[in-house]
Amino acid sequence: MSKVTVVGAGNVGATCANVLAHADLVKEIVLLDIKGDFAKGKALDTNQQGPIDYYSTKTIGSDDYADTAGSDIVVITAGIPRKPGMSRDDLISTNAKIVSSVTKSIMEHSKNPIIIVVSNPLDVMTYAAHKASGLPSSRVFGMAGILDTARYRAFLSMELNISPKDFQAVLMGGHGDTMVPLPRYTTVAGIPITELIAKDKLDAIVERTKKGGGELVKLMGTSAWYAPGAAAAQMVQTILRDENRIFPCCARLDGQYGLKDMFLGVPVKLGKEGIVQILELDLNKDEMALMNTSADHVRKVMDVYEAMGIS
Repeated sequence: MSKVTVVGAGNVGATCANVLAHADLVKEIVLLDIKGDFAKGKALDTNQQGPIDYYSTKTIGSDDYADTAGSDIVVITAGIPRKPGMSRDDLISTNAKIVSSVTKSIMEHSKNPIIIVVSNPLDVMTYAAHKASGLPSSRVFGMAGILDTARYRAFLSMELNISPKDFQAVLMGGHGDTMVPLPRYTTVAGIPITELIAKDKLDAIVERTKKGGGELVKLMGTSAWYAPGAAAAQMVQTILRDENRIFPCCARLDGQYGLKDMFLGVPVKLGKEGIVQILELDLNKDEMALMNTSADHVRKVMDVYEAMGIS
């Protein structure tokens, strides 16, 4: 059975590890944090839940990267969370150093892992992890679109009073206010969303989705964790099962959508080797304009990161 490491035992990382333990797909999960006792406590709590919720996966809490040796998949959630008044981009200085350092430490103990980045600002932190890892871009990508589409589908479900299970949607672009929800690709049990909801209400839900993370920060004083943790865990499960599912993920673009040398949210096929394929949708003029606006914003944050000179 496979081994998974989750770096960062805060709310998102601990939730991801707990959801994975419930899936009972791996023999061992390592929950790693600079606060070793904190990680050990979260791991022990998850292990004590096993007899209740009936899973066998063992979770180990640690502050020693040696315990991550031989990891097949690594989820990086480490970094400071957003607080009220902060944008994701405000986190770049601190989190870029953390993500780069974490990635290098992971690579010292695992030869060819798949790395899933959750830390914000997501698109640029994924780029930082890819740069620090030396791995092919198919093995380093970010979790954002699954969370963003989940929020979008949840809002639609609440508005229409239809089970969230029946909603399918595609969302692209950067993880933030410039993300690009695509109503044209949104369906409910195969029915186009535009046949079930008025345009003004759909537009309002799209705008709420773009600011979905900020809404939660205002309500709780910190970033969300249940949905982000579960979204990262879903990516891990899809890879371990080699399901070849289509998900929106933050992936490196090398010409797709006319964009190069950057990480941005696009639909991909996920399998046991990571990103099997990047799907290129036939975007119309307006959708492509939104995609380019999002890409321009991400590039500006990338420039800030590059200016930091992190090697």
